[in-house]
Amino acid sequence: MTAVGIDAIEIWTGNLKLDLPGTFAPEKGEDPEKYTKGLGLNASSFPDSYEDIVTMGANAAHRLMERKGLEPDDIGRIDVATESSFDNSKPVSTYVAGCLESVYDGDFHHANKGERKFACIAGTQSLDDAYNWIRAGRNRGRGALVIATDTALYARGDAGEATQGAGAVAMYIDEDPDLIELSTEQGYGSADETDFLKPNQQFPSVDGKRSVQVYLARMREALEDYESVAGDVHPDDFVFAPFHTPFPGMVRKAAMLAYRHVTRDTAVEEELAEEIGRQPRREAFDDEDAFREAVREYMDALKKTDRYQEWYAETVDPTLALSREVGNWYTGSVHIARASALKQALESGRDLTGETLLVGSYGSGAQAEIHAETVQDGWEEEIEALNISEQLEARYDLSWEDYEEVHDAHNHEMDIDVEEFTTPEEEFVFDGWGRMGERKYRYVE
Repeated sequence: MTAVGIDAIEIWTGNLKLDLPGTFAPEKGEDPEKYTKGLGLNASSFPDSYEDIVTMGANAAHRLMERKGLEPDDIGRIDVATESSFDNSKPVSTYVAGCLESVYDGDFHHANKGERKFACIAGTQSLDDAYNWIRAGRNRGRGALVIATDTALYARGDAGEATQGAGAVAMYIDEDPDLIELSTEQGYGSADETDFLKPNQQFPSVDGKRSVQVYLARMREALEDYESVAGDVHPDDFVFAPFHTPFPGMVRKAAMLAYRHVTRDTAVEEELAEEIGRQPRREAFDDEDAFREAVREYMDALKKTDRYQEWYAETVDPTLALSREVGNWYTGSVHIARASALKQALESGRDLTGETLLVGSYGSGAQAEIHAETVQDGWEEEIEALNISEQLEARYDLSWEDYEEVHDAHNHEMDIDVEEFTTPEEEFVFDGWGRMGERKYRYVE
């Protein structure tokens, strides 16, 4: 069976930066380590006044197409995943296609276009859609352009304000991919939850404590479901575990849960038992509270062991390097985590060809998905082509007053014009409003 997966990836970050320990924490009168060690974040990326989800998505897609030598005729579908959409009818993918058509001779009139919504997991669902479309033989030799783009902004003063971020990830899905092959097997955990939602509003309503609980519960269900079709997972089976990363601190919790699960009834558990005992089993306890307390005590001990800390440092921590500098990108979050891990491996000279990633996606509302990805022999060239480090370095560093202005500029309820902080160059920009209230865009040479 021909491999299907991600052939190429490009990342476009918002052109502005908010320094959390240096700018945000002093203004809030808080210890900088609340953000750097607690949340695990150093900075957030923000869109300049001429940027939005369309410009970032189109810029990432344009760079990908140029680098891979793709023309509109090579692309049979364009799927945009976002939870920052500004129209309840016209999909963002049509705007992106319009931007790209302005710089190419051909058009995308033949391409199927859509917009996916299921909170942050929509980016992975769009990958699944493209995979299934190709597997079904409906692609006619063409590939799919999948774009995850978001401005993850919170209301001023909201508890989630420090986790904000903005950027886009563009991926080209095709047969015989150069980057990673997607597994046929998938596992899901899904339930009707109200942990995070936007009922006809721009900024989210969040039950923070509940959201963490739901995230962990759905991830556990998805892992169990994945094992029901792919077989038991062992920590030696995969080199990296990219998780959905609203902030790295949440991934620390998910990683602990995953490690406890995949080491249960293995030699790893027996070796650890000499130091911290065996994992608690529900059947050994008379009531649920006692069992949960025993699990908490075991987890507290587990995270202090050298074995767990070494596994986390090798398998999870490399996935968080980019997220620490850009914040939450919602639908792009897990795809940033994947890119971060591969980038770290490339820079350390590690050969990953043929190795496996175990990828955990999540969307509030709520659903998690677990699948595996096999690294292909063209991965080094693909990751080396990313210029995300240069983008991060080039961001404009916002003062607190700057931050207040640009946040208000992107607040849909406020009609404020803000001068641009950076000068656009070779990128798509927002260019005002059309006769029906639609957004207009142009390409700046």
